[in-house]
Amino acid sequence: MSPSKPPHPRHSHGPDGAATSRSRLGQDDGRSVVCILGLGQMGIVCANILAGSGPASSLPVKRPMKVVMWGHTTEEAGELSQARQSIRLPGCEIPKDAEVTWRDEQVSRANLIISAVPVQFTREAWVRLAPHVPAGVGVVSVAKGIETGTMLRPTQVIAEVLRQSGRDNPDGAPRPIATLSGPTIAPELARCLPAAMIAASDDAVFAQQVQALFSNSWLRVYTNPDVLGVELAGAVKNVVAIAAGICDGLQAGYNAKSTLLARGLAEITRLGVAMGSGRETFFGVAGVGDLATTCFSPEGRNRSCGEALGKGRKLDEYLAQSPHVVEGVETTRAVLELAKKYRVEMPIVASVHAVLFEGMDPIDAIGQLMSREQKAERVG
Repeated sequence: MSPSKPPHPRHSHGPDGAATSRSRLGQDDGRSVVCILGLGQMGIVCANILAGSGPASSLPVKRPMKVVMWGHTTEEAGELSQARQSIRLPGCEIPKDAEVTWRDEQVSRANLIISAVPVQFTREAWVRLAPHVPAGVGVVSVAKGIETGTMLRPTQVIAEVLRQSGRDNPDGAPRPIATLSGPTIAPELARCLPAAMIAASDDAVFAQQVQALFSNSWLRVYTNPDVLGVELAGAVKNVVAIAAGICDGLQAGYNAKSTLLARGLAEITRLGVAMGSGRETFFGVAGVGDLATTCFSPEGRNRSCGEALGKGRKLDEYLAQSPHVVEGVETTRAVLELAKKYRVEMPIVASVHAVLFEGMDPIDAIGQLMSREQKAERVG
């Protein structure tokens, strides 16, 4: 369901009713303000990371930060504000003094914005919030997917909306935007298990700032200038993970699943190189690292969706009962369009598309892949 905008009352009360002048609310108790858009798993994880203490940084925005979490409805925001934890991430509480709001004007407080809205809803959320986005404030996207129709990556969608809304001066310095990606299964991050991520941005200084903000004793962050490659890897691996889950559901075995992972990486790399990305990105943390985690973790939502399909569940039925957005489903449509546009052969993506949207039986999809023409192995 698409987020709907609730009416704004003329007067407001409590934490959400605070004045919205940036000069007054740009700092809270000497802390920088981070506004997190989206109340899903990654939004909650980011809130806890940024609210905690971290290594000293010489850059302008520092941890710990005052956290303001934005949800698109009063119901969603109200439930999290009262319960302090979400059914989407059981056992993980949001920071004690984190504010949860549905009021768009609270975004004007931000020194940094984290976009954790599902990809297919990113444009709608940013169009709604654009009038309140402070000039020059950096944005970090943690969403993984490709927008259907436009075939744009999350950072591209955000940049386009802000440009079209007049929030960025075309003659001035561009707003710093980054993507934060990698093998980041949210329930593991919530338990502070060791992990690594990639902060990618065209702005090297901003990438380093994001690196410093998110790094801690259990989370290692690397920088990478290849925004295209990092976002593409994060998006397409979700499609491959659906295929991996189908293998699980069919009990096809680990040999088949590992082969699927390897050939899926080859497809991701081919598309990325054709679009202008660096090949090495796909063999790093944001590429094969994220792909392996998503394909093998029992907590991966895309793999779990594929497993259900392999066991005979219907897609619509599964999505209706899932508390999570399964990004790989709609991304499959967009990736197949990108493959056609750049004339890249992606048989695994095509097979997943056939299962999801063309009525193909998962067993037939596996058979179709196995019966392809014999050829030499090629990666990228």
